[in-house]
Amino acid sequence: MKIAHALASALTALSETSGNNEAKFEAQLLLQHTLNVNRAWLIAHEDDDLAPEKLAGFTQLVDRRLNGEPIAYILGEREFYGLNLMVTPDTLIPRADTETLVEAALSKIPSHNPSSRRTAILDLGTGSGAIALAIAKNRPQADVIAIDASPAALAIAQRNAGHLQIGNVQFVLSDWFAVLENTRFDVIVSNPPYIEDTDAHLQQGDLRFEPLSALASGADGLDDIRRIIDGCLLYLQPQGWLMLEHGYNQAQPVADLMAQAGLLNIETIQDLGGNDRVTIGKNPLIVSTHWD
Repeated sequence: MKIAHALASALTALSETSGNNEAKFEAQLLLQHTLNVNRAWLIAHEDDDLAPEKLAGFTQLVDRRLNGEPIAYILGEREFYGLNLMVTPDTLIPRADTETLVEAALSKIPSHNPSSRRTAILDLGTGSGAIALAIAKNRPQADVIAIDASPAALAIAQRNAGHLQIGNVQFVLSDWFAVLENTRFDVIVSNPPYIEDTDAHLQQGDLRFEPLSALASGADGLDDIRRIIDGCLLYLQPQGWLMLEHGYNQAQPVADLMAQAGLLNIETIQDLGGNDRVTIGKNPLIVSTHWD
């Protein structure tokens, strides 16, 4: 079978569950992965014969996609903020909306620190390491600690850091702040679980294949966000920032929780789709007296 014919057949099958444009893009990605070539090569060689073993491998990948498996898990990778990241079913799939959180963090982290003290960043629930690595890559003068409660996810994040040769990130196994002692950060970021436990979307689309622990968080989706906000003042520098991704309809509850905790300058930032996506708040000038 010619490469063009194999792509056309896959396009027809994938179009039943996706639009034509998306199906074409996915078919090309899957065949590129099978042949280990780029899109330009694929277009230039569309009249080439596809070896039977390659066709069989390609067909298997298309079948996996038809069964609903996310394209990122099939390929084993996903691009995020210019970084090519390994992803597995042990990690959440990085999404473009989360780049809003990275942009918010970078806006508060100086690109050139006039003092000798390096900027300290904490990423809670790092998963594949997407947020931590994007920040660390773009702010090499910062030191990032990336925390996750899943050893499997943390191993993927460490592999991503090694592959990308990003050395200013330390990976720590912890349930949120549990293992941190006498440590304060200039910026704390997190894309925590924030979907309601009973949300029907958890049984639909890509979410069916992603780790539930990274998605759902209590009856209103705010259990983990409450934990982070309740503990954040112990770990923020004076004037340090807490930045949380959340659902499109959770901005006001998150802002209210931040205000109740004593954070100031609370602001919600919209993603590229115009949805409320990230809420930030600043620690008061006075250092908490719980410990110093």
